[in-house]
Amino acid sequence: MKFTIKRSSFLKSIADVQRAISSRTTIPILTGIKIVANEEGLTLTGSDSDISIETFIPVTDETNALTIEKTGSIVLQARFFSEIVKKLPEETMELEVLDHFQTLITSATASFTINGLDANNYPHLPVIDTNESFTLPVGLFKQVIGQTVIAISTHESRPILTGVNMVIENGQLLAVATDSHRLSQRIIPLEMTEEQASKKYNVIIPGKSLIELARTLVDNSENLEMMVTENQVLFKTENMYFYSRLLEGYYPDTKRLIPDSSSSEVEFNATVLLGAIERASLLSHEGKNNVVKITVNPELVKLSGNSPDVGNVQEEVDYLAVEGEPIELSFNPDYMKDALRTFGQTDIKIKFTSPVRPFILVPSENDQNFIQLITPVRTF
Repeated sequence: MKFTIKRSSFLKSIADVQRAISSRTTIPILTGIKIVANEEGLTLTGSDSDISIETFIPVTDETNALTIEKTGSIVLQARFFSEIVKKLPEETMELEVLDHFQTLITSATASFTINGLDANNYPHLPVIDTNESFTLPVGLFKQVIGQTVIAISTHESRPILTGVNMVIENGQLLAVATDSHRLSQRIIPLEMTEEQASKKYNVIIPGKSLIELARTLVDNSENLEMMVTENQVLFKTENMYFYSRLLEGYYPDTKRLIPDSSSSEVEFNATVLLGAIERASLLSHEGKNNVVKITVNPELVKLSGNSPDVGNVQEEVDYLAVEGEPIELSFNPDYMKDALRTFGQTDIKIKFTSPVRPFILVPSENDQNFIQLITPVRTF
């Protein structure tokens, strides 16, 4: 195998596939990047068994300055290889595989020879033979990931809650995540054929996979294809395949957790409320109980935080409207900050039912398609 390439194009693909490579794998060859050169271009692969990422650098795209002199394949140690490519002196580089998988990397007057491995021993990627593919707008899908992964569980005691449940039916995708203390749900419309709209797809994708997927997606690419099989999901863009295993089991029925009525409602600007909660939580983080209290009545909305060791804080918060009964409850400010950040600059409504029942945050404009739910903290 022998090729020359523009270093910046190569580094972008290396960085993408490296997201799937773990240093803690029990299969030594998976600490490497697989590189395959054929007449059409270069294919790079990285995997940790759970996530696999494959990127393609086409010869036809002149910005890559890719010339394949000899086809072939090799697996190179990811960490060393990416560092070498980053630090090469010139914008173009050459890679050649010599005898016994020795690999020569040259750029200007610098040359490195590193040991490679036989690419034939690299595990095969899952074969996803499915005609069932859904088209997702990249920008919107990245937004869905950002809004839901904040609520996944980080505890392996309930592995199913470390994923995001995605249900596709009736021309829409519903994504929901919960760690049993909070919940985030987003619904977006999907373009589907009549046959697809008549079926239901229900998958649980590891949150870790979705976070890495969002990092590899380029905002200016328009669409992403999603394909589902029994235990794998594949996301495809023009020059990238992103595979993830699915979590097995049944996701809890989250519909019953979302209250359908409220006793009081307050409307805020999300950014204004976020700033107030960040100030109120400055002291609560120092204490043993990380809670902030909100007091709502028709004349006043107040936040307060108290840490016996440090002191206390109180702030009257600017609000846009208040309806319903007075209420007072405590909550975890970290959950609230995470939830508020997902709304950006918009106006939101918080709907309370009682001091011990979960409350929800929804956009003022459309309160059906995006919901954040938080369980209050009992302080008595």
